[in-house]
Amino acid sequence: MEIAFYHLSKARVDQALPILLERTLAKGWRAIVQTNSDARITQLNEDLWAYRPESFLPHGVKGDADLVTLPIYLTATNDNPNTADVRFFIDGVEMESVLNSAAAPKERAIFLFDGVNEDELKAARDQWRALKDSGFALVYYQQSEQGNWLEKHRSVKSVS
Repeated sequence: MEIAFYHLSKARVDQALPILLERTLAKGWRAIVQTNSDARITQLNEDLWAYRPESFLPHGVKGDADLVTLPIYLTATNDNPNTADVRFFIDGVEMESVLNSAAAPKERAIFLFDGVNEDELKAARDQWRALKDSGFALVYYQQSEQGNWLEKHRSVKSVS
């Protein structure tokens, strides 16, 4: 599994996340977006429905029917009802406990953070160190002036 850190500098999380979700769905993958509160889930739910009139990001939340078939699931807990290929962590959510559990994504974990927000930047640095120390392979992407992603650093998995 690849663990990627996406450092936003030109866009906010709510602007970049739908684009990354579109790319995820284009690969035929299922996704989970994990945040830290039910209030944030409500906001994300509204944002994704209003994202773009010509785009449809099919998603749902706990309590919706057929969670198993949802392409995108929004949560504030360590659940994984749609057996996600990709799990997006936003708002500083701690990753390691999820990555070491049955809720881990099949293909990729993405920590998406606002590089202008000092709290989110600190959380990203702390998690990078902890995951690297635990032996995970990591990759760090930073947003360019044009808004695309540039790989800046890769940390290979420790061999035990």
